[in-house]
Amino acid sequence: MNIELRHLRALAAIGDEGSITAAAAALHTAQPALSRTLSQLEERVGTRLVERTTRSLELTAAGRRLWERAHRILQSVDDAIAEATAGPAPLRVGYAWSALGRHTVALLRTWKDENPDATLVVRQVDNPELALRKGEVDIAFFRSSFPSPDTFEHVLLGYEDRMVAVAEDDSLNQTGPLSLSDLSRRRIALCSTAGTADLDLWPANERPERTMVVANVDEWLTAIATGEAIGLTSVATEYSHPHPGVSYTALPDVAPVEVYLTWPRNDRHPMTGQFVEHARYLLSKETTAAHRAPTGR
Repeated sequence: MNIELRHLRALAAIGDEGSITAAAAALHTAQPALSRTLSQLEERVGTRLVERTTRSLELTAAGRRLWERAHRILQSVDDAIAEATAGPAPLRVGYAWSALGRHTVALLRTWKDENPDATLVVRQVDNPELALRKGEVDIAFFRSSFPSPDTFEHVLLGYEDRMVAVAEDDSLNQTGPLSLSDLSRRRIALCSTAGTADLDLWPANERPERTMVVANVDEWLTAIATGEAIGLTSVATEYSHPHPGVSYTALPDVAPVEVYLTWPRNDRHPMTGQFVEHARYLLSKETTAAHRAPTGR
């Protein structure tokens, strides 16, 4: 089986762009040439990778699996070339809403102090699972859930208290700590890729009937600030995304949000293990210090 990088680049672009026309433009090639490259790849793999009709194009199950791997293979090639000329590739850490909230600066500073020759790049991405699958980041923070353990490894870093986000002038902002029953009649903003809200938090007979789906934290904040909806999140969001039109209120009677670090089971960055242990040590140290701190009266 003679698969070339041009075949993988073709499939990666087709899957990303959703059409031969757009993929050809992205690769700066002609549509007939790109179609021939795709046909060659399907012939050499021995299975159909793309379902094509006159109106739509969609990756098959096999096509999607190879599309994900193609991104990682191409990224590995690019990294290898960059390492040959400029040294080791940076460790790219992804997150959707907040990395570690109030611990983020300490995490990055202590990492830099202890690893002065290891470059760390932090990226906010709308969909951290997709970014991992495509090789755009090497490791990512997840809250409450994480990708399939068959493909990824993960470690639980800790827990964060839940908060309710409401518009600054919302009547809920005047009532102190809230409960889920206080929110049942409200419209809930849910993120399609990385949110921590889950309607299963409510008893079955009290679940909110009105929801709206947003794509990222900016849309989430806008929907809440304008009074279109309220949101459930963790305390890290209050720290990382203060907003003049949004108020955060405690939700003490709901289970906290689990915080994970997740990375690919295969082809992982050589600094992954060291970064995981660094994050775990930092959080355990912070937690111990908090427990020992004296309380005032």
